[in-house]
Amino acid sequence: MMRTLAIGLLCATALIGNVQAADKATIVKELAAKGQTLAEDQTVNFWALDNLSAIDPGISEGTDASEVQRQIFEGLFTQDFNGNLRPALAIKTSVSEDKKTYTFDLRKEAKWSDGKPVTAHDFVYAWRRVVDPATASPYSYYFDMMKVKNAADITNGLQEVEKLGVKAIDDHTLEVTLSTPIPYFTKMLVSSTTYPVPQWAIEEHGDRWTREENLVVNGPYKMTANNLGEVYTVERNETYWNNENTILDKINFVIVPNINQALTRFLAGELDFVNMPTGQYPRLKKEYPDQAQVQPRLCTYYVTMNMRENAPEALKDVRVRRALWLAVDRDILIDNILQGGQIPAYSFTHIKTAGYTPPRLEEAKWSQAKRDEKARELLSAAGYGPDNPLAFDYVYNTSEGHKQIAIYLQQQWKNKLGAKIAINNVEWKTLLSIRDAGDFELSRNAWCGDYNEASTFVDLFHSQSTQNDSKYNNSQVDDLLELSKTKEDPQELYAEIEKIAADEGAMVPLYHYTRPFMLNPAVKGWPFGNVQQFWYATDLYKVAK
Repeated sequence: MMRTLAIGLLCATALIGNVQAADKATIVKELAAKGQTLAEDQTVNFWALDNLSAIDPGISEGTDASEVQRQIFEGLFTQDFNGNLRPALAIKTSVSEDKKTYTFDLRKEAKWSDGKPVTAHDFVYAWRRVVDPATASPYSYYFDMMKVKNAADITNGLQEVEKLGVKAIDDHTLEVTLSTPIPYFTKMLVSSTTYPVPQWAIEEHGDRWTREENLVVNGPYKMTANNLGEVYTVERNETYWNNENTILDKINFVIVPNINQALTRFLAGELDFVNMPTGQYPRLKKEYPDQAQVQPRLCTYYVTMNMRENAPEALKDVRVRRALWLAVDRDILIDNILQGGQIPAYSFTHIKTAGYTPPRLEEAKWSQAKRDEKARELLSAAGYGPDNPLAFDYVYNTSEGHKQIAIYLQQQWKNKLGAKIAINNVEWKTLLSIRDAGDFELSRNAWCGDYNEASTFVDLFHSQSTQNDSKYNNSQVDDLLELSKTKEDPQELYAEIEKIAADEGAMVPLYHYTRPFMLNPAVKGWPFGNVQQFWYATDLYKVAK
């Protein structure tokens, strides 16, 4: 009876993820028409700044982890070259009339790397595991943002994980129930947080299940090496359902902490992809026009200011936070230091986000001199000045680019506000731990959208978001965020939230990203039209020189 009822609620089969990936035969044919062929060696070497922060999709955070997870795991959808949804494990999606119930028909041919079938039960286990307080996932809030039924109550320990609005109708039918319909729900399903994971491997090996000898995956690649400080490698997964159309055989993520050394290795032919050193795009584009690339990236670089109980008293004062917000000349940062087409940021959400219009902030229209004057006025009113200077520690993860920005902020706040800023660099994993624990004063931060809709940014202002490192807390913002989930068009609410956050100095946004990088012209299939820059190795291939 329950199955009949569930099917009876479904009114339409949604045309979601119709874009198909090109098959190998088509690619070979298109290359032949251009007089080209596939290279014999289908190995690419990508640059990596540091060791992976995590491999487990249920507990990871950071773009380094998600880039690798997209290659070794697979969820309901992927994206094409322009960021459109593309079917992965979900071959059909049906939606109920009230848009609260989604039913996904899964590929029956999909398998794990140990040969077991991928089933709807694997999704149920994975999703319950993320929201379970015992897991302490930094992305546990994500399922509440997706409005999966009972997610927030479960994360807060008020209901059992079995009450989460996800269930397996049968092995290959997954049903998801939402508490509130949201129009961008399926867009959120490209996040690695929503990937299935192998319950049996986790239960057998515990925290060691992600070691390469224990790791069971369902994506087109599997991890074959994870040598700390050197390289991590993924190779073709022969059990992958579409392995016959996968062209790349191996991807080496080569760890080079010094970006200038990484560029040298790229130019020597040792790497096929590397981010550019800060400020080098104009020169490199002139010298290597076929290899130097830049494209918008749905990320924002910002400074997190601690507002927790253990924070310095100065940072609990909105006037101090606003002074720090005002006194940074973003144009000089971009034009003289970054030089990669970045966009000055006075609010958090990236201006290239689909459908989004930024709030009208008067201060953003002022001259920098006027912003500086206002910053000094606010600081004086808060009781700080030459006889009582601000003094903060600023922490960032090791990178030449982050270091240059840290030094710039130190100089800006010293010269304009008389502030004494001590800067300290740490490894990426350490920075994540410091921010999670609230053991900082000022911290380098950045956020990349998990999906292309403004809520992926503004939801971080919610007081209960696990990604709200500062613990900024405003009940009006919380209420507006909840209200936005019920609106067919929440764009005005997003702008209102951003305006409140700017007025309260919730953070110091610096710039909206672009990504200047060097790419070997022999590597084809890069998603230049995808503003999230989600790339999938199944789309990539190398042509013979």
